[in-house]
Amino acid sequence: MARYVLQLAFDGDPRRLAARPAHREHLRRLKDQGRLVIAGPWADDSGALHVYEVADEAELRDILREDPYTAVNGYEIVLMKQWTPFL
Repeated sequence: MARYVLQLAFDGDPRRLAARPAHREHLRRLKDQGRLVIAGPWADDSGALHVYEVADEAELRDILREDPYTAVNGYEIVLMKQWTPFL
C-alpha cells in the first residue's frame, strides 16, 4: 500500500456546495474501507487536504472519478504526491 497526499483548491461555484453532502458521504465510505486516512477543508473553505492509503496512483484516480465533486468540476488538484511519513 502507498500513502498519497492530495491538496485541492475550490472556487466559489455553488454546484460544489450542493454536492457537498454526497461528497462527504463518499469520503466516509472510503474512511470505513480504510482507503482514506484523513480529510478536511481549509478553515476558509478555499480547498482541502486528503491523505489516502491506496495500492497506487491509479486507485486514487479511480476514487476521484467516483467523487461527487468531480461530476460538478468542484475542485482543482494542486498537489497529488506519494508520501512516506516516518512518524
